[in-house]
Amino acid sequence: MNNRKRHNYKNLKIWNLGVEIVDDVYKTTDLFPKEEKFGLVSQINRCSVSIPSNIAEGSSRTDKSFSHFLDISLGSSFELETQLIIAFKRNYITNEQIEKLEYKIAEFQKMTMSFQNKL
Repeated sequence: MNNRKRHNYKNLKIWNLGVEIVDDVYKTTDLFPKEEKFGLVSQINRCSVSIPSNIAEGSSRTDKSFSHFLDISLGSSFELETQLIIAFKRNYITNEQIEKLEYKIAEFQKMTMSFQNKL
């Protein structure tokens, strides 16, 4: 019988921060122009959801496989950051909004890389 250690994703700080980022992103994109609903809004929302979703999915795998899912989650966080910069340049979000989101994303990235190095 295999006694692999499983991670309870709901207890992981990185997963909880990821969910918090999703909530902040949805609140932010609710204010975007309606014509962006199927464009940038959809892309940003899906990208943000990918962050905690990949942590949850990977948590049931081996540490090596989990690390791969963390890489995907990190990639989504960098993608999200880029999309938020585009939204800012389009004047869809304020400087205060982007700074708040970028701070949380940077914190997520730092915490996730540190966690990944400990696997």
